[in-house]
Amino acid sequence: MTTTMSAAKIAEVMAMPYARQLLESRIPARIAYVGLDGAPRVVPVGYEWDGTHFVFASVMGSAKNDALRVNPQVAITIDTEGYPPKVLLLRGTARVEIVDGIPDVYVRASTRRLPEDQRQAWESGVRALFDQMAVITIVPTWAKLLDFETTLPRAVEDIVRGRG
Repeated sequence: MTTTMSAAKIAEVMAMPYARQLLESRIPARIAYVGLDGAPRVVPVGYEWDGTHFVFASVMGSAKNDALRVNPQVAITIDTEGYPPKVLLLRGTARVEIVDGIPDVYVRASTRRLPEDQRQAWESGVRALFDQMAVITIVPTWAKLLDFETTLPRAVEDIVRGRG
């Protein structure tokens, strides 16, 4: 089983039309990681995709900040509720950097889910609340799109091949 892919193959997956739709949607990414106690965690986050990295920010004191420094391996999913489902699955390595102030990525990623008329008040409140944040950058090492039209889960692909 392959656990890493070439950057070119990851870029190919990320450029697929349904992957682009998911990346540009208002749907949060769900980041899975291992907590300091060894138990798995999954948290939704607002994010940006810059073409090669997932980037999001986290408040100081968040459990994921310390956990990702100890074990930077993550899994990410962005998915729809409709049928057929569209699911972007990724694995990667996270890097945590502490920055002063509120990083622009936090504002952009968070406000894309807010109505336009609420954004300014939200941003003012956040800027007054936090002096520092953690910026988490994830480099994908594996990617797969499941659209159930042109791409399927591997187990289903195996069954289809076996009957073909």
